[in-house]
Amino acid sequence: ETGEKTCRKTITGQIRTLDLLDLSEQLKAVTQQIHIQAENTQLMLSYQRGQITLPQYKALLCSLYMIYKALEEELDRNSSHPAVAPIYFPQELARLEALEKDLEHFLGLDWRKKVVVPAATLRYEQRLRKIGEESPELLLPHAYTRYLGDLSGGQVLGKITQKSLGLSTPDGLSFFSFPGVSSPNRFKQLYRSRMNSVELTEEERAALLEEAVTAFEFNIQVFDDLQKMLSVSTETADQSEGNVVKTGLFPSTPIMQFTVGLCVALTTIGMGIYAF
Repeated sequence: ETGEKTCRKTITGQIRTLDLLDLSEQLKAVTQQIHIQAENTQLMLSYQRGQITLPQYKALLCSLYMIYKALEEELDRNSSHPAVAPIYFPQELARLEALEKDLEHFLGLDWRKKVVVPAATLRYEQRLRKIGEESPELLLPHAYTRYLGDLSGGQVLGKITQKSLGLSTPDGLSFFSFPGVSSPNRFKQLYRSRMNSVELTEEERAALLEEAVTAFEFNIQVFDDLQKMLSVSTETADQSEGNVVKTGLFPSTPIMQFTVGLCVALTTIGMGIYAF
């Protein structure tokens, strides 16, 4: 059995033994196994070693933009929902404006015309749209893992990225900065407290914990796809007349457009969500 299947099989039993824990503790417990699995993907380890290129980072920003656009639009639309309202902090946490600023820095004023994302990113976006429409309470584990992860790893990841890309200034790294949060640790405590206050039925809680695992599964699937496509990307680039940097962000051939768009699309998502 795969790690994902094993993890899912144990969730039902775990939920029965976690009734006395707060929701945030339950989330951490049910995702512990798949957390480790995702943490040790080859792409995750590569990013931690500082092995990221400018074309990859540009592609990363494109995918993060699409994901956050979906997440934050659904959170905004459901901001009065009883499961969303307690953890709705747009002033402190919203990432969309920062991503737009970074994309404009790297791609120019017409950056919207240059955004290319892979199928894996679209699947994640579609999931967020679906639950925002049908089951808004399931946005909670996505927001929790996404925002608290970014808040935990933001400064470190920003420094890794700046050093890896050889950037002399923090321009283009706004995504990693949270000017509205003076103390990340205190804010995370507040966020967990708010989340733990959400009233859920037994069925809703079980579905929410399942969705937390689903969030990790999305990341693992993307990491696996990225590794495969990166290999093809390297071989194709070696055979082309110009490399990725010389030809711009997205080379003209279809396979390269898809491949480069896929590069490390969710790396920081992975880096972030593991820092509960």
